[in-house]
Amino acid sequence: MTVSAKNIIPGKIAEDSTTTQYTANNVTAIIDKFTATNFDTAAATITVHLVAPAGSASNANIVTKAKTLQPSEVYTFPELVGHVIPAGGFISTVAGTALAISIRASGREVS
Repeated sequence: MTVSAKNIIPGKIAEDSTTTQYTANNVTAIIDKFTATNFDTAAATITVHLVAPAGSASNANIVTKAKTLQPSEVYTFPELVGHVIPAGGFISTVAGTALAISIRASGREVS
């Protein structure tokens, strides 16, 4: 068994449509940190799904729904830390506002 620390979602702007941000390809992943920052001048929301292999983002796999971030607020999603993503599973997000929230996640991949 090999464990590798990874930047599983490099810093990027979250899309305002449901988008797969990371897929555990042939590994099991563990989320250690997930950060979102609202860099806009108005409040904005973000929803995060942890989806099982062959699944799709839905109400059944929402971990955080429409979390409101105030301007310049940074949120570290303690509710995501420690979650395991099985091989083929993925992280999906949707921002409520285009071009308002940046995201980044770190974790471990186990193979």
